[in-house]
Amino acid sequence: MGTSNGCGDLSAETEVEAFRRLYPIDFYQRHFDKSIRPDARPLHDTRETTVAFGAVKSANGSALVKVGCTTMLAAIKMEIMTPSAEAPDEGSLAIDFHMPPICSPSVRPGRPAEAAPVISKQLTDTILSAGMIDLKQLCLVSGKAAWMAYLDICCLDADGCLFDAALLSAVAAFSHLQIPVVSLNEEGRVFIVSEEEAGKSKKEPVNKEKRKLPLSSIPLSLTCVLHKNHILPDPTAEEESVVETSITVVLDSSDQLVSLYKPGGQILAYPQAIQDCVVLTRQRVKDLQRILEEAMSNMDVD
Repeated sequence: MGTSNGCGDLSAETEVEAFRRLYPIDFYQRHFDKSIRPDARPLHDTRETTVAFGAVKSANGSALVKVGCTTMLAAIKMEIMTPSAEAPDEGSLAIDFHMPPICSPSVRPGRPAEAAPVISKQLTDTILSAGMIDLKQLCLVSGKAAWMAYLDICCLDADGCLFDAALLSAVAAFSHLQIPVVSLNEEGRVFIVSEEEAGKSKKEPVNKEKRKLPLSSIPLSLTCVLHKNHILPDPTAEEESVVETSITVVLDSSDQLVSLYKPGGQILAYPQAIQDCVVLTRQRVKDLQRILEEAMSNMDVD
């Protein structure tokens, strides 16, 4: 009897999976009609999100972020550069987003993922346009030395909402960042030293201890996919592949709209859709701010 039930359950699961693959729209519509998604989430719920600081010990700032199964590892390395003549009192920021083959079956070895450079540019534009980082804070000696912040984000698991998770990991890494101690050598050049070496140096260090980088107008985002009159925030990779129309809303910590991104897809089913997405984003941003604060609090306790 047990064997019979087991075979029946297996057969039913196989039929459901076959229906899911052959008729994905109908499969999803049956769930939407019951106000639930295939992963058992209510329609307007986002996935569980976690932030862990200090994931890369060799970096000056780092964070590991998980949004559902989507996983991002962000690390910042600070290097001294000569500022440009056009901006002698400013440092610089370089962001690279990487998608190795392990992150998704759609990424093939030896072939760079098409989404990677797009997300890299989108991250750079978002962080700079939001004014999260004042590049003047990266200046060391006007016209002679400034910090170059290299931010590398590696996608370890690409299960939807890559930009949202990448942006959160970037914010977390910069929140964890500690700018190294630097000093001047006999030739007047700026170099990085350990705090112990700075205490023994005859020359006064430019900054006497590691310092945090002030952040303002922190941008956070939410991507929603739209199917008929349904809005699904924080979609999985499968949901993104089934529902073509998506909207990404970016708000800053002052609840101001930073950007709104709609990459193709169909015309919105109803005019209220964008406003509804903004409302969902507003709630998501509050949740993410709380998650960041709790992660920082736990790190301080440790």
